[in-house]
Amino acid sequence: MAIDESKKLSSSDLTRLLRQTITSGEFSPQDRLPSERVLSERFGTARGTVRSALAKLEREGVVETRPGSGTYVVGEERMVTNQVVANASPLELIDARFALEPHSCRLAVLNARSADFEKLEALMDEMEQASDNPAKFSELDTRFHALLAEITGNSLLIWIVAQINSVRNQEQWKLMRHLTLNEDMIHAYNRQHREIVAAIKQREPERAAQLMKNHLESARLSLTRSAAT
Repeated sequence: MAIDESKKLSSSDLTRLLRQTITSGEFSPQDRLPSERVLSERFGTARGTVRSALAKLEREGVVETRPGSGTYVVGEERMVTNQVVANASPLELIDARFALEPHSCRLAVLNARSADFEKLEALMDEMEQASDNPAKFSELDTRFHALLAEITGNSLLIWIVAQINSVRNQEQWKLMRHLTLNEDMIHAYNRQHREIVAAIKQREPERAAQLMKNHLESARLSLTRSAAT
């Protein structure tokens, strides 16, 4: 099928699509990505554009190139190399998110496209179906907030959010998830996610930012109550 030249992806667009492909779970840590030729055919763009996008993902720490072998998704163990990140508590995670995610919502208002909203809707549907499965909900919730960061198009912000989210793999977080995530709380979080996305879709940056603050405040309050018990 011929590709419309006017619709070919830019390097930035392809970087974003490849990042979403990886974070969606299509490729797992240590998986080898398809060749530049295959990716070029899949996304309908030039191999040079693919090469540029992969180089950007490598600078972000998402993939690594192994000479003579190919490009691989960076393993989870590489995502938590900094001791500050490795030793961060769930409350520190929430406080760091307070500093970043409301502004991510503002940037998402500027950059979100219809395809992004389709992905967000699909994730929210999955989260609502996982109301009785805290572990699955937590995994999908991580992907939801990572996608909001990706929509900003800000590589540094995306990388920082990825480092913050790696705290969720720590034992402290898993324990707190067990203590705080019940069906009522998951339903509340799902409602808040819907409200945030609606505000982004309606192009209301300050309202989206405030709704994200409210959402994080709910999570922080739940954590502090559980830590006190």
